[in-house]
Amino acid sequence: MGEPELTLIASLRPAALDARRGIVRLHPEALTALALRPGDPVRLAGRRVTAGLVAAAESTASAALLHADDLMLGNLGVRDGGQVRLSPTPVTPARRVLLAGPAEIVAVVSPEMLRLALLGKVVTTGDDVSLLPQDVLPDASTRTLVEAARRSLSTRVGYAWTSTLLRVVAAEPDPGALVTMDTLVGWEHGPATRGDAGPVTGRPATAVPAGPGQSTSALGWPAPATSSTFGRLPDEGRTTGGEADTAAGTWTGFGVTEGHDPSVDELPGLRSQAEELTELLDLGFHHGEVLSRLSTTVALGVLVSGPAGSGKAALVRAVAAQVGARVHPLWAPELAALTNDSAAARLRAVTAEALAGGPAVLLVTDVEALAPAEAPGPVATVFRQCVARLVAAGAAVVGTTSRPEAVDPALRAPGLLSLRIDVPLPDAALRREQLTVLTRPVPLADDVRLDEVAARTPGFVAADLAALVREAGVRAALRQKSAQTPTVMMADFTAALEVVRPTTMAAATLELARVTLDDVGDLVEVKQTLTESVLWPLTYPDTFARLGVQPPRGVLLYGPPGCGKTYLVTALAGTGRANVLSVKGAELLSKWVGESERAVRELFRRAREAAPTLIFLDEVDALAPVRGQATDGGTTDRVVAALLTEMDGVESLRNVVVIGATNRPDLVDPALLRPGRLERLVYVPPPDGEARAEILRAASRNVPLAEDVDLVALGAELDGFSAADCAALIREAALAAMRESLTAATVTAEHVATARSRVRPSLDPAQVAWLAAYAEQRG
Repeated sequence: MGEPELTLIASLRPAALDARRGIVRLHPEALTALALRPGDPVRLAGRRVTAGLVAAAESTASAALLHADDLMLGNLGVRDGGQVRLSPTPVTPARRVLLAGPAEIVAVVSPEMLRLALLGKVVTTGDDVSLLPQDVLPDASTRTLVEAARRSLSTRVGYAWTSTLLRVVAAEPDPGALVTMDTLVGWEHGPATRGDAGPVTGRPATAVPAGPGQSTSALGWPAPATSSTFGRLPDEGRTTGGEADTAAGTWTGFGVTEGHDPSVDELPGLRSQAEELTELLDLGFHHGEVLSRLSTTVALGVLVSGPAGSGKAALVRAVAAQVGARVHPLWAPELAALTNDSAAARLRAVTAEALAGGPAVLLVTDVEALAPAEAPGPVATVFRQCVARLVAAGAAVVGTTSRPEAVDPALRAPGLLSLRIDVPLPDAALRREQLTVLTRPVPLADDVRLDEVAARTPGFVAADLAALVREAGVRAALRQKSAQTPTVMMADFTAALEVVRPTTMAAATLELARVTLDDVGDLVEVKQTLTESVLWPLTYPDTFARLGVQPPRGVLLYGPPGCGKTYLVTALAGTGRANVLSVKGAELLSKWVGESERAVRELFRRAREAAPTLIFLDEVDALAPVRGQATDGGTTDRVVAALLTEMDGVESLRNVVVIGATNRPDLVDPALLRPGRLERLVYVPPPDGEARAEILRAASRNVPLAEDVDLVALGAELDGFSAADCAALIREAALAAMRESLTAATVTAEHVATARSRVRPSLDPAQVAWLAAYAEQRG
């Protein structure tokens, strides 16, 4: 008896969490019909045959649909709405997998790291695969390995790793081989995971011709969609992204081609820093006679600091090319991973090479890995000796870092990296310039508005913008595989913005909905106060500077639980197009001495890098209670002190606003509520009848209500209901309709009445009265 088979309709799900991870989702009934469990491999047949892993879709989804992402549909050769045949396939561990990809990816991603990125995926010859680890259906035994792959790829490649596509040149067995830790994984004509295997080569078992206008690889395969933004650049180079320098090549956030040093004109936003570094290097390399007449010397040791991916390495290379100096790149994390003897030998060899005639610049990327501020090892001593030798001999040493506080202070001594140059986070105008540079080789449609893209990318650095342009190009390529003259449309940029986030916001915990203050019903006075206190400082900083007014540092929202404090913050971020760093009250607390204060410093450092930023401290009374009353050994007291220092300390909080939320404002330390800190206290009252009607309308926007449902009358009846209670009432009414019939078309008044019997008001009248009295007292 043959294997069961189903024919389903392909449904594109571009926003699914499992996008580009080789996963398809089926209705539970379809899984049962095929005798499959979540995580099992499945054979998929469209115009092409491929394989993937299955996961369960929502029970409310159609049983006739196969939910897949754009990458899976491309591998199948079908479009949204096409037919796909599914059948179970046995779990077959892959013996050998060979891949091809962009040269800049091959240069920095080792076969071992590549195997970790593919671990747990089912691959087929001729498929495109991404570097995104399969962490949706992870094996518990490999969870730590998958997390290690994610961190390593982010460090090595920058944000570009999330949008890069590779081509499976060969897979054994085929189709549908599961990558395990025993699989030999290698690059085409390059290294493999077994050192004694030598370079891995191979040809695919079947050939898929390239589409019109699509370049092919040496084996006759269509080139991966991300080899460049669209095909090749005019000079046959590849666009690079991220920021990690190795001996094999350079990564820069700007649209710089491999093997070509950028010019200063190609680095918008870095011209003043380039001018400062150019003057220094030009003086040291070419005007030594002037220094001799003045009986002085110049030390060419420089520390360039700035957010990751902001173009620090590109800046150094551009200046070095302008002054005619050779660049010797050194990636500090790679060196720090070696043994002490090997690292010292490598440092001395690079030093000797840099001193071998002519002006030279030793470029050390992520220098904090070689010279950490905490517990510097023997390699740090050797590194300082090498830097001192190079600087004394007239060579230049430039270290780059995104965490200057993590660099050993001894490295900043005179004669070492004594000069510091800061690369700022780009504002909207500079992002517009950078997008212009990045999209020069890209055929843009007439509807593309780079000004709007720049406005929607707060906190993005050059590497993030490069990843955004690349992702938009990938989506355009997948949409126009057979087009002779493909173009990138505004819709492609909009879709790319859904998945590409700024590097500085990688650990943000608040997912922003597409809501603004206009979507918040009622609360007119609250919205006006928040607009003046939060949005004006972020939107009109020049006006504050012109009038000599210091903008508010923070706001405290207080009110009964469930009345929309978090929703207001989300709406504020959506209106002001700002990044949000969200922290629950107890998340920053740690039992280890010093760790809580470190977490506070790290939070504010990330906020400065991602500006304009809202720092949202939910349940702030748990994080900053009144000092001297805690029984936790003084941890919360130290956290309060750290918060006070960060909010009103020496270092300026430019374009950063702190918002706290609590339903117990009396428990918050008074020092945090004085002017210069959380100086504006905003009471968020429980909704009245009119406001409840507005909340019900918003909650039922996508719910088909019958004509007998009167939301105005219903809102007037819901005394004691918070905003969350009103939303829960609509949700429960819809569920009541489903319980009655899964084919129900509308939600009736009877269903709402059933929901009323289940959903109870959560507001405590005594608490509401106390908070109202507190608000009157504060005036």
